[in-house]
Amino acid sequence: MTPAIENFTYRRVPVSQGVSLNVAVGGSGPPVVLLHGFPQTHLMWRHVAAELAAGHTVICPDLRGYGASDKPAETDGTTYSKRTMAADVVAVARALGHDRFALAGHDRGALVAFRAGLDHPEAVTHLACLDVLPTLDMWDVMHGVTAAVGFHLYLMAQPPGLPEQLISAAPDAFFGHFLDVWTNDPSAIPADVRAAYLDACRAAVPSIVADYRASAGIDVDHDRADRDTGGVLRMPVAVLQQDWGSALGFDAAALWRAWAPDLRHTPVTCGHFMAEESPAEIAGALRDLLAR
Repeated sequence: MTPAIENFTYRRVPVSQGVSLNVAVGGSGPPVVLLHGFPQTHLMWRHVAAELAAGHTVICPDLRGYGASDKPAETDGTTYSKRTMAADVVAVARALGHDRFALAGHDRGALVAFRAGLDHPEAVTHLACLDVLPTLDMWDVMHGVTAAVGFHLYLMAQPPGLPEQLISAAPDAFFGHFLDVWTNDPSAIPADVRAAYLDACRAAVPSIVADYRASAGIDVDHDRADRDTGGVLRMPVAVLQQDWGSALGFDAAALWRAWAPDLRHTPVTCGHFMAEESPAEIAGALRDLLAR
């Protein structure tokens, strides 16, 4: 049996023509949407979601192309843009009766959340981004041999064909690599959850690659357009991330502050999968954000 968030109800929510997302909903109160990262599904929020559900309606979708959500074929380069995926999130919240909501994302989900905050400021009341930089800044800071840590970014940025073929030849080795090397506490991802992540990724190679490919193309264009016109995040923003800026030679807080005037930037000592490794710390940080 596929693991699920205990005491949450699951449903499929249409977000655009022919595309529906798998969504877990629990709790009651002001709405909070939680977006997962790579190579995970909504299950990464299982501990944090349970804590927040005591005082909030918590909405945990699988992003388009991931988990049990639909995986439309890429057609025109926009199918997996963060703008399209952000519109999905707004559509899910509205379908569940929420025109305004707080939003938190990790990894890929944080990039979707960032775009939602820029594109839909009327809907997003508070924004949290975990362990990423905005796409435009991410590419700017990757350089030299230290950029080898992001080899997957360059692989999946290649034209369609080769990345999908290579990853599909050994999907468990590829996706499992990140589950192994990005955590400081392997026990935080138990065997059944790990298996669920690998099963989901194995079935989603083309859409996952399309998501990453968009981040080397159209997502950069969208970020640059906002930077050129002075677009910023108008809501309170919390960023939690490892201090990998020190290794790569940049000031993460300064980069984020250029996008988010009302920013709290907090370094963490846990691994990349912080919602699973340190759920109490992450839930507490989200509560602090929501109190602002």
